[in-house]
Amino acid sequence: MSEADRCLVLGQHEFADTRLSAVAGEQGFPEAWRQAMTGGKNAIQAALAGARGEFAIGVCDEAGRTFIAVDRFAIRTLCYTVRDGRLLFAERADALAGPGARLNAQALYDYVLLHAIASPETIFDGIHRLPPGHYAWFEAGKLSVARYWTPAFDEFPNPSFGVLRDQFLQLVQDAVARQLDGSKPACFLSGGTDSSTVAGMIRLACGRPAASYSIGFDAQGYDEMAYARLAAKRFGTEHHEYYVTPDDLVRGIPMVAAHHDQPFGNSSALPAYYCALKAREDGVTRLLAGDGGDELFGGNSRYAKQRVFGWYGHLPSLLRRSLLEPGFGMQWVERTPMLKKGSSYIEQARVPMPDRLQMYNLLRRLGAEQVFTPALLQRVDQEQMARQQRAVWAEPGAASDLNLMLAFDWRYTLAESDLPKVRSSTQLAGVSVGFPFLDDALLDFSLRLPTSYKLKGLKLRWFFKEALRGFLPDEIIGKRKQGFGLPFGVWANCHDALKALAVDSLHGLAARGIVRPEFLDVLVKTHLPAHPGYFGEMVWILMMLEQWLRSHAPAYRLQN
Repeated sequence: MSEADRCLVLGQHEFADTRLSAVAGEQGFPEAWRQAMTGGKNAIQAALAGARGEFAIGVCDEAGRTFIAVDRFAIRTLCYTVRDGRLLFAERADALAGPGARLNAQALYDYVLLHAIASPETIFDGIHRLPPGHYAWFEAGKLSVARYWTPAFDEFPNPSFGVLRDQFLQLVQDAVARQLDGSKPACFLSGGTDSSTVAGMIRLACGRPAASYSIGFDAQGYDEMAYARLAAKRFGTEHHEYYVTPDDLVRGIPMVAAHHDQPFGNSSALPAYYCALKAREDGVTRLLAGDGGDELFGGNSRYAKQRVFGWYGHLPSLLRRSLLEPGFGMQWVERTPMLKKGSSYIEQARVPMPDRLQMYNLLRRLGAEQVFTPALLQRVDQEQMARQQRAVWAEPGAASDLNLMLAFDWRYTLAESDLPKVRSSTQLAGVSVGFPFLDDALLDFSLRLPTSYKLKGLKLRWFFKEALRGFLPDEIIGKRKQGFGLPFGVWANCHDALKALAVDSLHGLAARGIVRPEFLDVLVKTHLPAHPGYFGEMVWILMMLEQWLRSHAPAYRLQN
């Protein structure tokens, strides 16, 4: 890495510190960060705590010190490694790894568990990725990595719906305006509340309608184009539609898998790519996305589900331990359909968070010993991710159960999955992307919003929907969330070329000694035909792993 590469400032951000802001305006952000470094690690941490926007920063000073940092959601990312007494950094893990880099077996396991490789690990041994809201400081050969920002929920004590609604609507409009760059205004449009809100706010923010881009699927239960059309009509967008086909997947899977710097299994990446590609072909250079609305304002169905499980803990302990748990634990109860539901409820409710969220994880349900070879399992710690997630869960400290789930999702749903999906897909298509709902002012607002406004009883993101009532069509406010869900499992059962690609990929993983051949045989011949939506996800993530390996590590094999 040359000296010119020792400074990297990605994204758009600003300083709360007026002195640093003035330096940035006069001499540029790299110089402003170097001046902040003169005060040492504590000064850098203070500057980062006041920084607003999306960014990935890496700066060295004349004293040989280096610091790197990413924004609160890791909208921009940075990878790093220590080599020859220096901290090296790059946006992509594979840029630091180079050809022939050794792969991290633990990351292979975690990928199948989570469908992505969670920071700070990467697929490459010795190369790490900064988690959201973190920075690293390197001085005198020593590296320290720490948080500079931790969510702090401070709910409004006497909320007024009308006042908060007006604030919220203005904040959303301002956030959308900040993400527009003067080019043709355009957005993804799935027909859900988030993307529809962005489409409508673009018109308010810039005085002209957005160009909207939607993806459809010719598969029962997967297509939501009707809702996208409702939003397009309401806001007068210049609407564009594209229906993804199985042939598109056959063409796109190897390319999309290879584009990522490490294995990535979010199946919505393919629809997002084709949506962005359609926009690029129309001359669009920037798309706004609706990601973040669910996670900031309480819109995912699991939030209501986990609240139901949480009720169990409020029952008297004597009732739980002396009557309910012994009674519902009897074998005849578990064989009785109606009573079995009660037994399952108690089984899940007794598991503390966040472990409960993984009880129906596909790898956990199948059993790692049934999926992976002994050669892989002897190299990994199956509980490593559980320990990391427990630590992340505890970081916000005192907060409601719902807010703890939201903060947890900021890490594992947004930073590790949804944002890389959209960022990489749009990059491959040749357009930039903005995330208005992750605006710092909206984040601060959500941190103060009462828990009951996010989840009222079992009503998901009650405040968000009520605040937008009259702005969004009622049909969209009342619809169930889906997004760009991909009918891969359905298509893999009936499209010969797609099934051939999947089966060939799975055989490749078996030949590498990663996955047990007998498991793959049952997966393709029995599980996938019987339950395509459920087991199609496992086929997908294994297929994408093999496709990535073929591009980045074709000779990789596990030896006993």
